[in-house]
Amino acid sequence: MSIAQPPDETGLHRPRPPEVAYRLARWALAAFIVTFITARILVILIMSRKIPDLYMHVGGTHVHHLNYGIFMLCGVGAYLLFFQPRGHWLSAAAAVYGVGLGLTFDEFGMWLHLGGSYWQRGSFDAVVVVAALLGLVAVAPEFKKFGPGHWTATIGVAALTLVFGVLLVHSIRRFGNKIMPRLQQIEQTEPG
Repeated sequence: MSIAQPPDETGLHRPRPPEVAYRLARWALAAFIVTFITARILVILIMSRKIPDLYMHVGGTHVHHLNYGIFMLCGVGAYLLFFQPRGHWLSAAAAVYGVGLGLTFDEFGMWLHLGGSYWQRGSFDAVVVVAALLGLVAVAPEFKKFGPGHWTATIGVAALTLVFGVLLVHSIRRFGNKIMPRLQQIEQTEPG
């Protein structure tokens, strides 16, 4: 297994072919979304005592799952830096990357604010941004192939996203006022 691709005429490494990059982004996006949803469901079930406490504790300290994500991101980064995986190994690395992102950004609000409630809005915002960026990488054409139709669609999607974001913030506030007190009550009585 070689360590690096031969450089192109600029001395930089060649990017992956678009079809490979799109496939890898889809793997990462799917793993990211499944991980985020699974983590949220498990936390709700643990906090509400519907399933046993699965949290890891070291010396009385709760090890949050963002730490597992950080270690996964470090591991996949080292793997991609020191090896040049292909085929299924490369797809597996993309999936592990997505899982690591999901575990880490699920608790983004906690590491951004150095603690606080698991249900911070910052985590949801970060997950939406990361998922959107991965989605764009997965489906957008190469930038140099953008034509007038692509720019029209991009502007339209940006405008719709802005309107959606405003409506989403409004609905989250209304939803949050109803459900957030219950989630915070569950969090206060969580095991361990």
